[in-house]
Amino acid sequence: MNHAREQANDDRPAYRGEKIGLPESGAGSAAPLGKRLLAFVVDLVLAAMITAAFTAPAYPGDWSLLTWLVITVVPVSFFGATPGMALCKIWVARMDSTGMVGPLRAVLRALLTVLVVPAVIWDFNGRSWHDRLTGTLVLRR
Repeated sequence: MNHAREQANDDRPAYRGEKIGLPESGAGSAAPLGKRLLAFVVDLVLAAMITAAFTAPAYPGDWSLLTWLVITVVPVSFFGATPGMALCKIWVARMDSTGMVGPLRAVLRALLTVLVVPAVIWDFNGRSWHDRLTGTLVLRR
């Protein structure tokens, strides 16, 4: 039993992102969960506030989801960050190039986030399922 545990510890990276060549800290390192969560909450609140401006005095309801999709997909496609991510100094990058994330990856990433489960299951590199399925990762600026 102890042999299996020791072997598992040998395979575990020293820090998040080590096995994919990311630095341990600073710009270009894997974004911490706390910053990612804060950015997500900021984007949700922003989407609710924008939608509420158009639906007042009624509650925004499900229209906030549409607004959230827009403020997530458009900026991530072309700039790599949502407003919340920019505030938290993190961004979305492609694993296969230095190019833009692009609309198709951004849409798929946002839709997988809506499903929740792909966004909350992580690997040792700090990548969630929705990052792995879209070939992206979230880094510090």
